[in-house]
Amino acid sequence: MTLLEHLREFQMRLFRAVLGILAGSVVAWIFYEQLFAFVEAPFNMVVDEAKSQGKTIVLSVSGVTDAFTLQLQIVVVAGLIISLPIWLYQLWRFLAPGLKGTERKWAYLFVIAATPLFLFGAALAYRSMPQLLHLLLGFTPENVANIINVNEYLGFIIQILLFFGLGALIPLILVMLNFAGVLSAQRVLRSWRWLIVFCLTFAAVATPTPDPFTMMLVALPFMGIVFTALVVMLVNDARRARRARRAGFGPLSDDEASTLPERIVEPDDVRPTPLDDDTT
Repeated sequence: MTLLEHLREFQMRLFRAVLGILAGSVVAWIFYEQLFAFVEAPFNMVVDEAKSQGKTIVLSVSGVTDAFTLQLQIVVVAGLIISLPIWLYQLWRFLAPGLKGTERKWAYLFVIAATPLFLFGAALAYRSMPQLLHLLLGFTPENVANIINVNEYLGFIIQILLFFGLGALIPLILVMLNFAGVLSAQRVLRSWRWLIVFCLTFAAVATPTPDPFTMMLVALPFMGIVFTALVVMLVNDARRARRARRAGFGPLSDDEASTLPERIVEPDDVRPTPLDDDTT
């Protein structure tokens, strides 16, 4: 594929992904009130607790255009999440143009797996959001009111949701690189200690409380996803190695004999031996 064909492919995939995001944003615009109530729910839980303690915590809109900007941000982010299968599929088809035959089905499986993984990470972040807000707002001194700009609050919650969602997609990215032939399972196994450190660090950053019990509750599901991806990579590497051996390539086992190609003898290759000369 030439450079011009790559650019045309990129343009087509990008156009389709943008169309999917726009369609998802239109749906989000229709249900904006429900979406804002969903985003505001963790904050309201903290507000109710603060009121019982005599504290004041409110969301505010300070600018003329802040209300419109808020709605636009919520709609675009919701459109990205709704259209997640569409633009992930377009991205995968652009990054893996060498897929042939039955291997094309993996693109659909990757999209199907990516959506629930991202939603799992985002849901885990949403569940921990009230505790995180309670921890951060708990540093407010007495007789000081928390007047939080609604756009800043929205940006904060979007960052946390994306952080968890993308973190849950890391095992899928490892599997995609493995199926594309870029990353092997043995290479990942050699770095298993770093994988555990990454999962624990991710959980330590993500958990709102400093106790190790809560950190392990967050780290264990991510460890399970990562090592499940590693098992899939090992199975795929074994399947690829068996196929290579059947084709005559790749390393052979100790009890397996190599197959040598048969040499075709041409008539011109036949020469009389000295013994034949003596006998004639």
